[in-house]
Amino acid sequence: MMRLRIIEILKEKGKTKYWLYMQMGLSYQNFNRIVNNQTTGIKFDNLKALCDILECTPNDLFDEYHDK
Repeated sequence: MMRLRIIEILKEKGKTKYWLYMQMGLSYQNFNRIVNNQTTGIKFDNLKALCDILECTPNDLFDEYHDK
């Protein structure tokens, strides 16, 4: 399975979730679902915005994990 590494990237860059929320321009509910990996999909527009704002690639954003 895949998960987003947004929280880890924010910590690496010394930024907060609130900072990212203000940059993204999404509703708080949608933003929170994305950041907390509570969604099963992400729009390409949001993916591009995350990459641009966090100055990373899609490969940096995703992490693969396996359920036990």
